[in-house]
Amino acid sequence: MSKFAVEHVKRVHSVVHDRIGSDRVGANRITRSWIRCLNEYQLDPGSCADPEVVAPVELQERQERLADVQAVAKVEMANLYQQLAGSGYAIMLTDSEGVLLNYFGDPGFTHAASRTGLMQGAVWSERVQGTNGMGTCLVERRPLTVHQDEHYLSRNIGLSCAAAPIFDHGGELVGVLDASGESRLAQQHTLALVSMSVQMIENRVFLHQFRHDFILRFHNRPEFVGTLSEGAIALSVTGTVLAASRAALSLLGYSSPLDVVGRDICELFNLTFSGLVDSSVKRAFHPVPIFEVRSNARFFAVVYQPVALGSTRRPQRSSAALPEPVPRTALDALQLGDPAMRANIETAKRVMERNVAVVLLGETGTGKERFARAMHLSGSRASRPFVAINCASIPESLVESELFGYRSGAFTGASKEGQRGKLLQANGGTLFLDEIGDMPVALQARLLRVLEEREVVPLGGEVPVKLDIRLISATHCDLAQKIESGAFREDLYYRLQGVTFTLPPLRERVDRCALIRQLAFEESDAGSPVELDDSLMALLERQRWPGNLRQLRHLLRTMIALRETDRLTVHDLPPEFRHNLAGSGTVSGTATGMAHGMSTAAVPGTGPASIHAAAPAGTMDAGADAKAEAKAENRLNAFECAEREVLLQELKRHQWNLSGVARELNISRNTLYRKLQRLNIEHPDKSLFH
Repeated sequence: MSKFAVEHVKRVHSVVHDRIGSDRVGANRITRSWIRCLNEYQLDPGSCADPEVVAPVELQERQERLADVQAVAKVEMANLYQQLAGSGYAIMLTDSEGVLLNYFGDPGFTHAASRTGLMQGAVWSERVQGTNGMGTCLVERRPLTVHQDEHYLSRNIGLSCAAAPIFDHGGELVGVLDASGESRLAQQHTLALVSMSVQMIENRVFLHQFRHDFILRFHNRPEFVGTLSEGAIALSVTGTVLAASRAALSLLGYSSPLDVVGRDICELFNLTFSGLVDSSVKRAFHPVPIFEVRSNARFFAVVYQPVALGSTRRPQRSSAALPEPVPRTALDALQLGDPAMRANIETAKRVMERNVAVVLLGETGTGKERFARAMHLSGSRASRPFVAINCASIPESLVESELFGYRSGAFTGASKEGQRGKLLQANGGTLFLDEIGDMPVALQARLLRVLEEREVVPLGGEVPVKLDIRLISATHCDLAQKIESGAFREDLYYRLQGVTFTLPPLRERVDRCALIRQLAFEESDAGSPVELDDSLMALLERQRWPGNLRQLRHLLRTMIALRETDRLTVHDLPPEFRHNLAGSGTVSGTATGMAHGMSTAAVPGTGPASIHAAAPAGTMDAGADAKAEAKAENRLNAFECAEREVLLQELKRHQWNLSGVARELNISRNTLYRKLQRLNIEHPDKSLFH
């Protein structure tokens, strides 16, 4: 036994004996473990016995019992191994009894592995191997590090271990993920990386195991839904909680799955199950705000519908519980009646599961990222990452590191821990490159090589990482023109252009009315959608919308935030929008019919000179009528003219029955009287208004 080993054995005995009779709870995790090892397991800290290894048949049985976890863990272990490559670490997965099931070893760590028994089938429980990352993590049930002489057995004091426990949806500890190496310094960032990998494993196993049930995914920040830190709750077709992830319990403040399993989802949040599903569908699977019942804390959530089990159809709820028809996918939710969008969606369905590159073209704000996300959510990669990056918004000097990542020390100012690039973050899922036409030419060559070889080498790295991503690119530029000017590589263009979708601008979409109402619903508070009255709808439909969906969404968001009631009118439009609209001449003078999307010349009986065509014969001369109308309108601004025109049409349609008009507009007769006076509207028979 070496001098260092002898000193270590003496120190272990000294520390343990000093703690005898004292409060073990007050001891740190290492001391508690040493006490267990010496007093309960009666292990000799100087033991040089051969490592205990299970038989191959037993190892195979243990691996099969943990097959779901292993399938996901292998991917994350490979990613973690690449992040730590060159630092002398090995990545290991054990079961709940500390048997090592899988192992990714750094070539520089083979010596330590042979000495300490880091091999498949080796038993690394605390009872067998003393204090160590894997075994002590199983006992402590929390992430921890065991650095060099913190190990109990002297033969293990050359190791530095970072381990984190893996739990299933029932709260049972099923295994441990561990990174072990011969680093002289305790690497706290290594423990953070291991813990993140474990969270990813737990999330993906949960989503896979409950893929045939409804899954509610939520977070208190909308941008974190679909990321590592989201919570997930599995639900039956009746809205009963089947299981909840650890992150979900943490977000909601519960300590055990038993606190939520078996309860109806409306006992946890302020919406019915059908309301949650309906909101997710109508908002094209974008997060909707919901409120936790106990604390009224706000979260953002999306409910995903079950994946079909083979050819067996999942039970469907009644039409009373879930409005019909229900879009089958997020892509279906984008179809509101526009022929161009319908063609895009049908083509996207045919290619989304094939290795076909996709390019989205369209003006700024036409919803290219929304379409890309819908493609991702509609396919087999829905539970995997969706990573979006705007090539035009990142400084040229940072685009390369953002995409490919970098190793520690790769360049001046680089993070000590390095960084996973967007390509690796999207591994297994979808990478969306917006404004691809603005990518620097030098970087285009690297991207082309990645797409051809399907592997990526981070800046400062040497070992390539295999890559499995679906790439969707988007631009508002004319790429062919950029190729001619030398600003875009022709070979990359042909590699990206498998199938191209052109998203129509809002002004050309024939489903503008339905789209406006859908966006208004998406921007509304959950459970209390706003209504848009006819005059406002007509006005919004007619606009040119140079900013397309983005401009419309921002306008609706502002109006909804500042509203006084849940029924929006033209008077709820922001003053600056009114000013721009009035200044543009979109609505003015006698052409007020244009404000609601109709031409006064094209629609009989809607022009100012024909408003009173339904009045009793002989009550007013047509020429006098037109003059009176023009005089009345000249005293009103553009928006009042638009409102006046629509109100006159309603009066005509109800044959000037004020009670009927008031009911139609959901206002009182007194309010209607005030509107008539404010808008200078007089009945042909004036006595009827008094």
